[in-house]
Amino acid sequence: MLEFKITQELKPNPKLLELIKEFTYKTKKGKVKVLLNTNLQIIEPTEYLITYPITLTILEYKVNEISNKPFYIKEHKQKYTLKEIETLIKKCNF
Repeated sequence: MLEFKITQELKPNPKLLELIKEFTYKTKKGKVKVLLNTNLQIIEPTEYLITYPITLTILEYKVNEISNKPFYIKEHKQKYTLKEIETLIKKCNF
């Protein structure tokens, strides 16, 4: 059986939480795990599930050197920066 060790807990982004504070949402902390006896890392993203007045699932991945867009919206199937998320949220805010 595969065994994992959690090496890091990823906290929700305070700037994004500030943007969605007027919405109904739930967050799930992300984790960085290592497969024991190997050096393979598995990254579980921080998840923001907005349920009202719109339905969006925003995943925040740990930033690396390759990607400059750490956010992914499942419903749009696209990556975003924080600025782009901010504009999207402002458009949705009634």
